Amino acid sequence: MKIHTTMPDKLKPFFLQELKIADNYFENKDYKTSWFHLERAHIIGQPYPYHHTLVHWKMLLFGIKIKDLREIIGQIPRLIVGGVKSFVGEIPVGNTGGANIPPLKSMEIPADLKLIIEENK
Repeated sequence: MKIHTTMPDKLKPFFLQELKIADNYFENKDYKTSWFHLERAHIIGQPYPYHHTLVHWKMLLFGIKIKDLREIIGQIPRLIVGGVKSFVGEIPVGNTGGANIPPLKSMEIPADLKLIIEENK
């Protein structure tokens, strides 16, 4: 078990870039692509309590903005528990973080993100 507290400085730009891209697509009402980039930010930030919680907060706000009750309800427990799971190192690796995926299901990390994560630890 590896306890994480802060995201490595070399990884932060990739995380922040995914959030920025998500915001840009949301502003242009391309919600599907915006969500895709929130999921990518989730995968990158998942091992780190603050960043993991931040993505779930943004996912909750996304659900509120598009009036998706399933996503709103699904994000509340993830928001409460996600950061704690990161802190103790017990995350379902690769999980994309949305209410459409079981919260404890591990998933394959996309190859490009896997490379980014491995090269910037």
